[in-house]
Amino acid sequence: MASPPLKPVLQKPPGYRDPNNPQQPKPRPPLARKPVLPLSLRSKKQRRRRYCRKCCCVFCVFILILIVALIVAASLIYIVYDPQPPVFHLQSFRVNRLNVTQKTDGVYLDASTVTRVEVKNPNSKIQWYFGQTMFGISTDDGNVNLGEKTIPAFSIKAKEVTLLKAETRVKDQILLDSEGKNLRGKFRSREFVPSVEVQTRVGMSVQSLKIGTVGISVVCGEVTLKKLEGGAMPKCTITLLKWIKIQ
Repeated sequence: MASPPLKPVLQKPPGYRDPNNPQQPKPRPPLARKPVLPLSLRSKKQRRRRYCRKCCCVFCVFILILIVALIVAASLIYIVYDPQPPVFHLQSFRVNRLNVTQKTDGVYLDASTVTRVEVKNPNSKIQWYFGQTMFGISTDDGNVNLGEKTIPAFSIKAKEVTLLKAETRVKDQILLDSEGKNLRGKFRSREFVPSVEVQTRVGMSVQSLKIGTVGISVVCGEVTLKKLEGGAMPKCTITLLKWIKIQ
């Protein structure tokens, strides 16, 4: 007698759990815990943090007091002494040599100049002192450089006038053809317009007390050589902190 056909074995779906054989879930590994510091170490860290906070607070208060003191001192000096800025004039400008030479490889300039700038202190109780001062001489709206000169530091007492002198020279400076022709023509007609720029640092002294220094730029020019030779002394423009202009 033939045996009955076997039933196919059903596959268990993924994640199937036999209700007759419950399994306990696997225990999770314990989370890593930060080591607990001893009380002595924790107290040291807390003291160090409190000390740093106190130092920062003291430093900030000190800086604030210093700023307030400087503002008050500057205000008192301004009220009592009424400081006036120094006054710069371009006293004279002389061209000792100006040769524009056409060579096979271009146009070259040889030039030597002498510049004198007058500096006046209009204050009666304040002395101005200046650091090392650099002169830069140019023409043609600054496109043609005529040389640079650095002079030593100097000071001007109350109600005094000082004359600064700078001699500059350039040799074999290459120019464009148009620049050479324009420069030669203006020099012959005395329509040559020099530009003098003075870079320095200035500070004030009140009763032997020196108060800081600040960088300034002084620009003199916009006057022809003809007018300068006729006795004109144009006033220079002072630029303080690169944006405050004083006429």
